[in-house]
Amino acid sequence: MKITRTLTIAAAVTLGWLGGMASISWTKAAAPRMAELTQAQLDDQQRPIADRIMKFSRIGIGGPYHIWLRSPQAAKPIIDLMDYVRFQSTVPVRLREFSIMIQGRLWRSQVEWATHYQPAVNAGVAPETLMALKANQRPTAMKPDEAAVYDFCMELFTRHAVSDETYGRLHQVLNDQQIVDLTVLQGLYVTAASTMAMADQGLPPSWDLAFKPGEP
Repeated sequence: MKITRTLTIAAAVTLGWLGGMASISWTKAAAPRMAELTQAQLDDQQRPIADRIMKFSRIGIGGPYHIWLRSPQAAKPIIDLMDYVRFQSTVPVRLREFSIMIQGRLWRSQVEWATHYQPAVNAGVAPETLMALKANQRPTAMKPDEAAVYDFCMELFTRHAVSDETYGRLHQVLNDQQIVDLTVLQGLYVTAASTMAMADQGLPPSWDLAFKPGEP
């Protein structure tokens, strides 16, 4: 994604970085920053990691995976961590998938939303809850444990702090290890979303966009 800067130095000093962002116009890059790798292009370090990814990924080695594979030494521990916090931790699957959808919404990540919507529904998250989340609203159909996870994740990743009240409600449904695992899982999907944002990585052409231009 190419950035056309219309922000003056004086405005940047006056407004600060966040205020100045409103004066930056964003246009889609003409070519991908990192073209998606094919299996034939993988080397001996990348191939075993890609084989692991292919066992669970709904998007092959697309999304963040082909980007991570460009640094196999980083990709391997990331996939090791994903294997635990997404597939093996004691946090209920429904809450894991719901929390990933929360990050997908916060980042407006087309890939995270598209690849985790059905797993979230299959795990028991109500479509009505996901519809409200996608519309940037606090869902009213959440189960009590989902509401505790929602408030925790939204506070932590929008305010960078969690109130005692919010933490206490989460601790009523998750123990210490589960809260750590949930937090690490969220951080992992922030890593995935930021990786794709850095590379301007979108969905394959045949996939529907969850977040349309101009929507909140």
